[in-house]
Parts: sequence; structure tokens; C-alpha cells
Amino acid sequence: MRQSELFTKTRREAPSDEVSKNAQLLIRAGFVHKEMAGVYSFLPLGLRTFERIVTIIREEMNAVGGVELYLSALQNPEVWKKTDRWSEEKVDSWFKTKLRSGAELGLGFTHEEPLTALMREHISSYKDLPVYAYQFQTKFRNEERAKSGLMRTREFVMKDLYSFVRDEKAHVEFYEKCADAYGKVFERVGLGAVTYKTFSSGGSFSKYSHEFQAVCETGEDTIYIDSDKKLAINKEVYDDKEVYEATGLHKDSLTEAKAVEVGNIFTLGTRFSEALGLKYKNEKGEEMPVFMGSYGIGPARLMAVIAELMSDNKGMVWPESIAPFRVHLVQLGDDAEVQKEAEEMYRALTSAGVEVLWDDTEHRAGEKFADSDLIGIPLRIVVSQKSLSEGKFECVERHSGTTAHRSLPELIGHLTND
Repeated sequence: MRQSELFTKTRREAPSDEVSKNAQLLIRAGFVHKEMAGVYSFLPLGLRTFERIVTIIREEMNAVGGVELYLSALQNPEVWKKTDRWSEEKVDSWFKTKLRSGAELGLGFTHEEPLTALMREHISSYKDLPVYAYQFQTKFRNEERAKSGLMRTREFVMKDLYSFVRDEKAHVEFYEKCADAYGKVFERVGLGAVTYKTFSSGGSFSKYSHEFQAVCETGEDTIYIDSDKKLAINKEVYDDKEVYEATGLHKDSLTEAKAVEVGNIFTLGTRFSEALGLKYKNEKGEEMPVFMGSYGIGPARLMAVIAELMSDNKGMVWPESIAPFRVHLVQLGDDAEVQKEAEEMYRALTSAGVEVLWDDTEHRAGEKFADSDLIGIPLRIVVSQKSLSEGKFECVERHSGTTAHRSLPELIGHLTND
């Protein structure tokens, strides 16, 4: 992509009404646009990073047998009434609307009910199980106060997977497999070292659930960490003796930290299948309720947490796995020789499968370097009269700040052999 064709602009200052670090950086770098409180649009650079996160999650969900689908955002009240989750007295985060006829509809904040109802048409025998269905779908939550930038919004995409199995034993097997898959996701996006599988309240579904919490000073949650076991306990169950029996953790070995939830997994049991009539016949011909679980990750929230943790006073420092481009090619000067060299490098790198953002704008060198630091692409390559005379290009790693000088063949070898 040529930067001159990228309509978005960077900003030197953050919006005055935005206090969260992640939103300030993402807006300044031209990754997102704030529409209103709790609502953000993704601009080209932000969408590329968002989609890279989605791809990583999708690959790990497919690896454990997940099958992707896409459900509607508009919700039929009758389905939700059967589980007693339509009333605002029970669920206070609904966005609701009406058809012209006056019939009421909801905008989905989660999808247990509609997917369970849908599965009645596809599951009737033990031979139809298991099913691990997931989606990336827009959710709507009427948060009383949207805050923390992209970490808590009123409209957001959620990867929600729902498992449908025969019994609790089969559920536990997949539950642990999915927990391991989540660990791989966090490793791949660069959060593995700071993310802990965390025991928390199961809410209305089970005694306990598990969150995946990333240690972050601006986080809303307090967790207590056992670094050796890579486990943590949420503050809400910190004084529950049973959680220590279940985990084998000891209070005196735990360290307190602020954290942000980046994923969660729940045991749903048969609550939804019984309410909505989702049953299967076992080998004896007996009708049994399907046993369920729920597993969620928000790609935009992951992106926000990475922005909070992987940045410096100059801007973003994206991990290579989710950066919008691998290389930021910065052209200094517009004379014919420099232009020709930049074009040759751009063609060579893209032909080698390297994704490049080419800054071919007329901005001054200082502005280009400031923009490059702010956008945070892993490697900056400078093409200038100096590089032409030396036959080598300045290559600056955004993460470490180290500089190397490489010829074009050396550069291609370095990028394609990593």
C-alpha cells in the first residue's frame, strides 16, 4: 500500500474527550475513529490489525474442531423469554427496537439462546454430537458507562464458541482443550507472558468459570497470581476456601495485580438445552438434555490491551504477528533516483511476499519518522540519497530500536528466512 493513497491521517494530539491510553494511541495513529462514547469505527490500518487477530483466533478454534457460522444480530423475544433473559429486570444490558408493526426485537448481546434453538433442527441423536460452533459477530450491550476505550464498548465483535456434547465428562475434555487453545491465541498475539488463566465466579451458570486476565495497570479487575503455576484467582472469589481446594493454590504465594479480562470460558450445563428443548437420544433410546459450554474472546479488546501494553512514548509497538504491515518503507526525497530505488524495493519486497506500507508522501523526514514510530510497524526501511551512495539501507527495528544496514538481497533474505 502506498501511504499517499491512504486517506487517513495521524494526529499529534489525542482527542480531548478520550482518556484511555489505548484509544488515544489508536486514534492518533489512524487505526480507529470514535463515533460516540463506546462506539468506534475501524480505519484501514486498524482493520488490518483487527483481521490479523481474528485470523489467529479462527485458526486456533478450527484446530480444536470448531465450525464457523454467522448468526443474526436481531433477536426474537420468544426465544429469550423461555430462558427468562428477556426482561430488563434480569438483563440490564439489552438494546431493544421495534418493527413498524410494533413487534419488539432485541440486538444480541450474546447468542446462547438462538444457537441452542437452532441446534434443535440438527441434533437429535448421540451420533450428532459433539458440535463446536463459533462465530465472529457484532454484539450490542447497553453499558451504563462505556469506558477504557476499546476495552468496554457498546458495540463490538465477539468470537463466541458454544460446545454441544453428551455429558459433563465430554464437556470437561473439550473445556480443557479450548483453554489450551486460548493460551495459544494469547501467545501468538504477544500477550502470553502477561496472561493468566484465572478462577472466577461462574455467575448463574456454574460454581466457577475461568477468565483469561492480562496484567495491566489500567485494568478494572484485581487478580491474585501464582507465577510458577501460571494461574490466578479473581478478587471476587479470593476468600472462598473451596477455590483453593479446587486449584491447589495458597494465599501466601499469591501476588496482587490489576488486570484486564481478555477471554472467558463457562460451563453452561443443561440450563439452555432444557429451557429450549434441545435433547438427544442416547444408545438406549433415552432422551437426554445436551450439555453445553460457552467460550468468548473479543478481538478489539485484545487489540486495545496490546495497545496499552506494547507502546512507548513515541507510539505503537505492534508484534509482528498482528502488525498491519511487516515493513514501513520510508522514502526521503522525491528526486528520480530515490523514487526509482524505492519503487524497486517495493516491488521486490511485495514479490517476496512481504507486506509493505510505502511512505511516498511529500512530508519532511522528521514528520515521516514520527509517523512511523506512532504507527508502530515492526521494521522501518529508509531509502534516501545516502542509501543510494552506500548501497545499503537503514533498517530500524521498532521493538528494540536497533539499526542495521543491509543491501536489498540481504534484506529480502532477512525478511523471508525469519
